[in-house]
Amino acid sequence: MSPNSKHPVHPMSAAAATEIVRKMIYEETRATGDTELAMRRIARRFGIGFWTLDHLRKGRAKTCDAGLMARIRNAYIDLCQSQIEHLQREIEVEKAVSDDDTLADLELEIAALAEKIQARRAAR
Repeated sequence: MSPNSKHPVHPMSAAAATEIVRKMIYEETRATGDTELAMRRIARRFGIGFWTLDHLRKGRAKTCDAGLMARIRNAYIDLCQSQIEHLQREIEVEKAVSDDDTLADLELEIAALAEKIQARRAAR
């Protein structure tokens, strides 16, 4: 257990959290030099402290308690859900403009991904 927390500490989870945080920041970054703003958006949207994100991103965090790891994973699942919704909107636009059979295949694949994400959300 961490001295300041009710949650157990898993040293390996810091590396996993670092990887997830880096992916989230990459996906949230809009342009070169936008890393800090991307981290602030993530911090505000998901309730994870800016400096916590910064330490994880830079690989400086030595541990990550289970509560923080759960928040990071939930934030990542939410980010994935947002990306799926964006892809679904894009396909709807393309279907309205074009009558392409490959779009139906993509739509099925995206629906399968959406189901997986919903299953993850239900498991939380």
